[in-house]
Amino acid sequence: MSGSGWLLSGGIGSGKSAVRRVLQGSGLSTIDADSVGHEVLQRGGAAVGAVAESWPDVIVGGEVDRKRLGAIVFDDPAALAQLEAMTHPHIFALIEERLSSLAPPVVVEIPLLVQPFSGTWRRIVVDTTDDLRLGRAMARGLEEGQVRRRMASQPSRQQWLAAADLVIPNSGSIEDLEEAAAGIVEVVRGSSGD
Repeated sequence: MSGSGWLLSGGIGSGKSAVRRVLQGSGLSTIDADSVGHEVLQRGGAAVGAVAESWPDVIVGGEVDRKRLGAIVFDDPAALAQLEAMTHPHIFALIEERLSSLAPPVVVEIPLLVQPFSGTWRRIVVDTTDDLRLGRAMARGLEEGQVRRRMASQPSRQQWLAAADLVIPNSGSIEDLEEAAAGIVEVVRGSSGD
């Protein structure tokens, strides 16, 4: 994908979605790659057929039961890689389609270290400790084992930080995080002419 913008990243429970909502509320164009991922697994979604061939037991009512699928792929790195090979091309194609209709700069929330974009894309990383991430994800209703498996399947904190052009620390309250996110709006907006 060509163009320029910002990738908004961090592991599960880091707070990246809260940051995206603040940026969007400030008038910036945003895309949530996870939501796009849900679309390709819903009834009629582009990846449903391939997933059904590999894991027929996860298809319920014509769409993918993401909880069942997650229980399989987050315990098996090979299965996760297989799923990503099935879904990522469709996800990236939909994101590219949406990018063409949005005013720059666009912020794409993407829970991956992979860089599928060409052009000038920078990365914002929302950073916090693994313990805080675990607690936050469990507070959203996930079991500890589920969260730990997902964390293990994602880049480490050090890998996220090494890939960052801009870091937003998130060790305080949601209000602290929202204030920090509001503080970068002009930095992001000012990048559109780069």
